[in-house]
Amino acid sequence: MTLSEKATCNSHGQDSSYFLGWEEYEKNPYDDSTNPNGIIQMGLAENQLSFDLLEKWLSENPDAAGFKRNGQSIFRELALFQDYHGLPAFKNALAQFMSEIRGNKVSFVPDNLVLTAGATSANETLVFCLANPGEAFLLPTPYYPGFDRDLKWRTGVEIVPIQCTSSTGFRITEPALEEAYKQAQKLNLKVKGVLVTNPSNPLGITLTRHELNLLVDFADAKNIHLISDEIYSGTVFNSPEDYVSIMEVLVDRNLVNTPLWNRVHIVYSLSKDLGLPGFRVGAIYSNDKRVVSAATKMSSFGLISSQTQYLLSAMLSDEKFAGDYVVENRRRLKNRHAMLVRGLKKTGITCLESNAGLFCWVDMRHLLREKSFEAEMELWKKIVYEVGLNISPGSSCHCAEPGWFRVCFANMSEATLELAIQRIKTFVNAISGQNQSQNRVCSRTKSSKWVFRMSFNGRESER
Repeated sequence: MTLSEKATCNSHGQDSSYFLGWEEYEKNPYDDSTNPNGIIQMGLAENQLSFDLLEKWLSENPDAAGFKRNGQSIFRELALFQDYHGLPAFKNALAQFMSEIRGNKVSFVPDNLVLTAGATSANETLVFCLANPGEAFLLPTPYYPGFDRDLKWRTGVEIVPIQCTSSTGFRITEPALEEAYKQAQKLNLKVKGVLVTNPSNPLGITLTRHELNLLVDFADAKNIHLISDEIYSGTVFNSPEDYVSIMEVLVDRNLVNTPLWNRVHIVYSLSKDLGLPGFRVGAIYSNDKRVVSAATKMSSFGLISSQTQYLLSAMLSDEKFAGDYVVENRRRLKNRHAMLVRGLKKTGITCLESNAGLFCWVDMRHLLREKSFEAEMELWKKIVYEVGLNISPGSSCHCAEPGWFRVCFANMSEATLELAIQRIKTFVNAISGQNQSQNRVCSRTKSSKWVFRMSFNGRESER
């Protein structure tokens, strides 16, 4: 008996080097005591820097962790079936936390939130609501490799890249937007929207107001949707007051309650800002009541447990804790980011200047054997198998230029990061030594040939 086409198709993206790196890590994971020569996981964007703050709050608020209210157990209440609209207390707390992260420059209506089991579910559900199989979304490159799975696999929707390059700092430009739209038309694909991550994964940069205005104008002119995935909004560690959410742009431009107002949607999650990917807490925010209604029905396939909602509603409702956490977490991310950038710089490796996220976009073009994606994969394999680091090659992020890599820094201890930097330094020094040896050999060869030619020419003149 055969399985369905969906079960047997190869469109999940699991064969991407992004996921293959994870598999290699899982076969030989680094551990400072039991496996010190193992592979260090630098391909996973997890935030493990502020667990102590969360654990301290839990110890000081035993009722929330013990599923109690005023000292009385509410276990049975939480254990029973809950409506898929979600607990009102949690939606209120989440909406307030989203505003807090954005400096309270924009507010969110709790009824416009749809709760989902993580951002993966939120993005897929939103695409199901906005597009039919065979239609397309435009995404600026490089983009998160998981989008090939999240947006395409079950929905049947296509992704058309908006090609962004290092010559513009990988910024979104009007010509790139128009070219992507034309490319979709050439492929007979109906464009239903643009999806961006702000802050960007994998670049670690926030979109400028100019870029956001370009996107708004483009979505308005083409009569399409605009999705802003803002799951890293709380990780802006440099000038967080300058972070601009897409909703802020709409408000500032007096686009509230216009047709475009209903075509702009936000995806959010607590996986990155609170470091809770295992809790599976995501959300869709939309001003379109039809989208909210349809997405809420679809969320039945990926709900957040009532216990999780209860615990986090108590945590996020503690405004002092939430505010202090955001500030301290940003400080720690800034320090850890600086540590990686500084360490790589000492080895002659630079990074794209960034101000957010849990990773750096690292330039290793000078380490390639040649300017090709084949050479990028050769270098990546050496880094995984010989150096013992799992990093994500730019090609897995659909980067148009070989030699860029995403390197994560917040999912390990400071000591482990120091070891990773040391391993890179040893590797780069070895390459430099090999290159110098080859250059000396080439120089001696050229010199010998020159001497030979001089001697030969001399004999020619004697004859």
